[in-house]
Amino acid sequence: MGIRFENVGIAVRDLDEAISFFTDLGLTVVGRDTVSGDWADTAVGLDGNHARIAMLQTPEGDGRLELFEYLHPDAIETEPTLPHETGMHRVAFSVDDIDEALAIAATHGCHPLRGVATYEDVYKLTYLRGPSGILVMLAQALKND
Repeated sequence: MGIRFENVGIAVRDLDEAISFFTDLGLTVVGRDTVSGDWADTAVGLDGNHARIAMLQTPEGDGRLELFEYLHPDAIETEPTLPHETGMHRVAFSVDDIDEALAIAATHGCHPLRGVATYEDVYKLTYLRGPSGILVMLAQALKND
């Protein structure tokens, strides 16, 4: 049996805001749609499932993020995930310039949870809260010359 990673799906409170955040960081929207109907109810396990969706892709095309905003049933607000909680944790991106990425995130009101750390002279990295409280990790590889 073959298997291939497809995407990570994240429910957001405002699809356009989330798209703006992730496209400013460098992802590209590869499709948008509104989904509903029996097939969507069956696949997702929700009666009356109706959502606006967008598929975004990283520049190299290997990573995809599916964002969805529920129109029905009403989205349920939850407390933002904490870094040590079990379950869906965070979405992570490698960036060429973490300072530039953080400046872009700041234009969306998103800032590091604590600061930028250096891991064994290999990465500079940080966690921040993106749109709808999504935990986002940004990491810049440090080049050893």
